[in-house]
Amino acid sequence: MLIGGLEKLSLIDYPGYLSAVVFVKGCNFQCKFCYNPMLVLPRLSGKIENIKRGREEGHSRQVEEKDNPLFDEGDLFQFLAKRQGKLEAVVITGGEPTMYKDLPEFMAKIKKMGFLVKLDTNGTNPEMVEELIQKNLIDYIAMDLKADQTNYEMAVGAKVDFGKITKSVKIIMDSSLPYEFRTTCVPGLINASMLENMGKIISGADKWYLQKFKSDTDLIDNSLVDQKPFSDKEMKEFCQLGKKYTKECEMRG
Repeated sequence: MLIGGLEKLSLIDYPGYLSAVVFVKGCNFQCKFCYNPMLVLPRLSGKIENIKRGREEGHSRQVEEKDNPLFDEGDLFQFLAKRQGKLEAVVITGGEPTMYKDLPEFMAKIKKMGFLVKLDTNGTNPEMVEELIQKNLIDYIAMDLKADQTNYEMAVGAKVDFGKITKSVKIIMDSSLPYEFRTTCVPGLINASMLENMGKIISGADKWYLQKFKSDTDLIDNSLVDQKPFSDKEMKEFCQLGKKYTKECEMRG
């Protein structure tokens, strides 16, 4: 695992539990609205130390470049050992964690220490998601749904096997795990019609969080930096639409 950063304490990333957040480097997407370009872009693949927090879960954390190397995996487990009995959970996010073949081994080590584990994923590796679930290595899973099928590749800046996205959705929804789906609502990339199509993909899901886009930070596509977000009124209307398809659809941010 290439660990790009560590947030030592989060009150919101794992619902109901005190958690640490581990950021892995590398992603098979290059979403224009990504808040962590240093985890994603090869040209920025150098030296990373810490995480700067925003208020929103799952999409507003930004990695800051420093003079120190990547976070060492041994140091991570030393840190976790010192936090046993204090922290309750570990969130593994990215980047895209399921790109790593040693993710099951990594998560097993964390579970063996007595921590709950939450995984954030983009859903492009359903085989890995299924393996982790079958091995009881996940306690909570969050999957980002970026767009509808027609607009997915435009949103993520990469080729997409959409069948893998829908397969991951089914695996997650058929599991007995607590889970959530998340969508960052970027004007020009998301609209009501697209959300209708996306709602059909996750129809019957427990939770769908619509995240308000923030443009006051470094992004993969800095042409979006001054993009005005949807208003709270528009976001609430989107949530009402989402509630047609899911048991719960709420706004974040």
